[in-house]
Amino acid sequence: MLLLFLFLVKNMKKLTHDEISENRATLETISNVKKMPVYAILNSIRSSYNVGSIFRSSDGAMLEKIFLCGYTPTPPKKEVLKTALGSTESVSWEFVKDPKEVVFRLKEQGVTICALEQTDSSIPYYNVTKAEFPLAVIIGNEITGVDQELIDLCDFSIEIPQYGIKQSLNVAVATGITLFELRKIFDFDKV
Repeated sequence: MLLLFLFLVKNMKKLTHDEISENRATLETISNVKKMPVYAILNSIRSSYNVGSIFRSSDGAMLEKIFLCGYTPTPPKKEVLKTALGSTESVSWEFVKDPKEVVFRLKEQGVTICALEQTDSSIPYYNVTKAEFPLAVIIGNEITGVDQELIDLCDFSIEIPQYGIKQSLNVAVATGITLFELRKIFDFDKV
């Protein structure tokens, strides 16, 4: 059994950057690629590195757009760019000081609004249904989370269940998990 395992592992070949990139969109063609109808509203995220990481996850999941609100750092801040690794060029984004302005604008366009926050009626992030798309997810500050005044504007809230002693995950990690689950739920192949 061990020999079979070693044989299988030995024949596994890491892909090169060129092999990975072969069938992907380029920066020149990304605007023509169908995006997942999800918007991220980042409100007062304090860490530039978290913002850059969220850009990178948003690129990987093909998010429609990021709205940077409050005092969230924006490109071309050096630390955002360092972590984003070019994804600030591939992901559409806009700075809007007041997140309520974004919520009202998206609601007028028929977008469902949810908070990634633990509330008395939040549902697990994997229980979102395709009927909720297009969807905007409000992501709050690393310490204080999503403000109650924004939660009051939401159609529902989602949370990532926690099983350890901590009450939450890092904001960039939680956003990445949520975006890729939403990508799975939306399932482009069945559109």
